[in-house]
Amino acid sequence: MSEIHFRTCPLCEAMCGLRFEIDEGRIISIRGDSENAFSRGHICPKGPELKNLHEDPDRLKRPIKRVGDQWVPVSWTEALSDIARRVVEIQQRSGHDAVAFYAGNPTVHNYGSMLFGDRFSKALKTKNRFSATSVDQLPHQLLSYLMFGHQLMIPIPDIDHTNYFLIIGGNPFASNGSLMTVPDVKKRLKAIQERGGRYVVIDPRRTETAEHASEHVFIRPGTDAFLLLAFVNTLFQKNLIRKTGLYTENDLSTLKTLAAEFALDRVEKVTGVPASTIERLVDEFTQAKGAVCYGRVGVSMQAFGSICQWLINCINILTGNIDVRGGAMFTLPAVDMVDPNSAMGGARGSFNRYRSRVRALPEFSEELPVSVLAEEILTPGEGQVRALFTTAGNPVLSTPNGRQLEKAISQLELMVSFDIYVNETTRHAHYILPPTSTLEHDHYDLIFNVFAVRNTAYYSRPIFEPEEGSLHDYEIFADLTKRIELVRSNKALPDNLVKTRMTPAAFIDHALKAGPYGESGPRAMGMSLELLQKSPHGVDLGPLEPCLPARLCTDDKKIRLVPDELLADFDRLKKSFQAAALSQDTSEQDASLLLIGRRHLRNNNSWMHNLPKLMAGKNRCTVMIHPDDAQALGIHEEDAVTVESDVATITLPAEISDGIMKGVVSIPHGFGHHRPGTALNVATKFPGASINDLTSDRQLDEFSGNAAFSAIKVRLSRGG
Repeated sequence: MSEIHFRTCPLCEAMCGLRFEIDEGRIISIRGDSENAFSRGHICPKGPELKNLHEDPDRLKRPIKRVGDQWVPVSWTEALSDIARRVVEIQQRSGHDAVAFYAGNPTVHNYGSMLFGDRFSKALKTKNRFSATSVDQLPHQLLSYLMFGHQLMIPIPDIDHTNYFLIIGGNPFASNGSLMTVPDVKKRLKAIQERGGRYVVIDPRRTETAEHASEHVFIRPGTDAFLLLAFVNTLFQKNLIRKTGLYTENDLSTLKTLAAEFALDRVEKVTGVPASTIERLVDEFTQAKGAVCYGRVGVSMQAFGSICQWLINCINILTGNIDVRGGAMFTLPAVDMVDPNSAMGGARGSFNRYRSRVRALPEFSEELPVSVLAEEILTPGEGQVRALFTTAGNPVLSTPNGRQLEKAISQLELMVSFDIYVNETTRHAHYILPPTSTLEHDHYDLIFNVFAVRNTAYYSRPIFEPEEGSLHDYEIFADLTKRIELVRSNKALPDNLVKTRMTPAAFIDHALKAGPYGESGPRAMGMSLELLQKSPHGVDLGPLEPCLPARLCTDDKKIRLVPDELLADFDRLKKSFQAAALSQDTSEQDASLLLIGRRHLRNNNSWMHNLPKLMAGKNRCTVMIHPDDAQALGIHEEDAVTVESDVATITLPAEISDGIMKGVVSIPHGFGHHRPGTALNVATKFPGASINDLTSDRQLDEFSGNAAFSAIKVRLSRGG
């Protein structure tokens, strides 16, 4: 007789509830959980592929060691002891910073890896800590820290109650929402239109989201900050500011001065967005009863990503759409990651407390921008990185100038990867330490509940018992942390695995009981792990509610409308605007096209490319080009096209589409599976080429250090 199990999907940010049917230890079906308190039965194509992920014959289950060009199995104790000894020897010889740590995107989908991986990386005592944050949402977290006092006080669109949703550089149809945990986003966006509202998309490409929007507006890549400043300037010019007591008059006056020179007619020339369109959008936004502006990777991953996120926050604040129904609001999760008095709310963030050794880029929240990782390995001298740990990541494909990083990691004295695959990055490791399958361990979403459009709580039980001899992420991290401590203390290493008494579930149980819905919190309801274990479909904690100024983490309980730190970057922005305006006024035409990325619902990240059903269908790794640009270059549909940047050259088939702005080309993220030495039998059938072979580790948002993947200048030619 079959068994029914429930848990949330860990493959994107939406936290969709899934219903598993299991018979004799095998998955029979995976469907959406219609009773789930949050996702309401929604499921996307990724969810059912958890079966193939769990059963993937390429998935590693035991530690392996690279000997020459071969991988050989090794026992856990042998691997962990050797790694501990080598790490300590390297650090004793070359200093703590000679060891680096990188955490990939899937880490946040595994709370055991998050909690114990963070403890492990801090135990290394190195400043060279990196993560996928600095190729994605770093500007969001940085501006939340600077404006609201905490890196996780990220304003969330109240999508279920808004009547005007302005999306800039976001494609929630493909992402299922991002920094906006929102299952079934298509129905929720359609519901805005059905209740008489509008949602508008501003993007250089007519994305899947834009196809169904009330309006789509093309914009030149990398110019969003100028558009947003014109929007803010128009608010002042038309006396549309709705003042509150949440910020100072001095900051308001400063912002007015900063925005004043970004007049609509000047901005039109640079952005390609008509002045009349910008003015109309301002009027529509301010006249709507409940409006919200939301920007994602398209605005984060560009040269002025931080300024973009600052201005998006400013628009919501100035129009009175912050902390109100239908606007941008803040969550109150069952595990409160923001309140400094809560069990897990201490990590407010930090900025520029130290800088990277070679290029002097700033730290954020005890991490350095991953764009400097390759140079920190390749540049000799005190503090040179000689060993690297990676967990759940493939930075060769997902960080700037992937070929340079590949060259760098191939020269390391020691590289250790906590991963289930031999991929384009981990193939260079000396050891790969694979954790259990996602269906073999429990989970609680610490981060995505912070970004959710509704407060809920859900605990995912493991569906399968771990295979004998396998270890959870947290067990690997805990054992290795202890072994390093023992080696540093000149103590003998045990022959058996070091078991930790503390588990991720114990952490969460304590945090739930001590949280706002716990035994004595402001919304006490007896929240605990036991309660969630008895609630297979989750617990609904209600809609987002106003919480300011009480929840602000600034010293004076005021929003820092104009952070002093950001003012130093404004000269760079003005110079860029002047240069862009000048180039539009001259008759000289640059032959370059501007490169942007794109994602697809079926495979947001490279680690999903080994799942057969997600890779089925039409080839998605193409260079998308406007018909006029294609005609000028003599390029036809499916022609091989050479794409050249200042960093490298790749070849891809052409996809000609009027859904992309003239002068712009687009290549998807996460491909490049042609490299030898991997063990990805499905992905290698769809090799494509990596967009990050073209991107430069020198092209950044200089203020934050976040990678600038948008508006890369490239040249196209027919043939390859």
